[in-house]
Amino acid sequence: MAAILSVLQHSSCPHNIAFHFLISATANASLLRATISSSFPYLYFRLYPFDHSSVAPLISTSIRSALDCPLNYARIYLASLLPSCIHRVLYLDSDLILVDDVAELAAIQLGDNSVLAATEYCRVMVMDLDRWREGDYTRKIEEWMEIQKRMRIYELGSLPPFLLVFAGNIVPVDHRWNQHGLGGDNFDGLCRDLHPGPVSVLHWSGKGKPWARLDAKTPCLLDALWASYDLMDTSFAFDS
Repeated sequence: MAAILSVLQHSSCPHNIAFHFLISATANASLLRATISSSFPYLYFRLYPFDHSSVAPLISTSIRSALDCPLNYARIYLASLLPSCIHRVLYLDSDLILVDDVAELAAIQLGDNSVLAATEYCRVMVMDLDRWREGDYTRKIEEWMEIQKRMRIYELGSLPPFLLVFAGNIVPVDHRWNQHGLGGDNFDGLCRDLHPGPVSVLHWSGKGKPWARLDAKTPCLLDALWASYDLMDTSFAFDS
């Protein structure tokens, strides 16, 4: 909810934005749809339950159990989950807020051959779904996951097979679009400061999540930025 609000508040034309939410197949879709609709009455969005039965057998344990959640791998299947009429998509994690116009990021040029543009650690990606489908990249990533099951070659969840498939053929996105690591490391989740330079996306990647620390009354300094967008936190008021 915080991510949605941040995108809309900083957009020059919010009515042009369509949201596609990937959700667990066991999630209460009706409740989620009602919650989003009541908070954002004019938002165009669709929910896509992700059946993880095909990817679950391919997932290897990583350095943190949360990274092994099948939903973390749903982005690999965007080309088949989303309708074929959708040719290009901007993938965002849910533990971030934008403080810049998302249109600037969505309009990045991929050139003649690249399938995606990404920031460091690929948590913010612009994906050409047509090229993805043509290149059968879902299957190529699955093949590396199958190799990982036989001989362990990486430690960090869903990111390494992406990098192994695309190697250097990823259009770089400026670091300001992914000020990552605000959730601390993957073990202790300790507080972290912003990296030097401009900021367009604040990303609480890592073990520590702002909503959990706020609920526990043990927030990090930067968690106050999250709180200002958190519609589910009744201790904050928002303009209509």
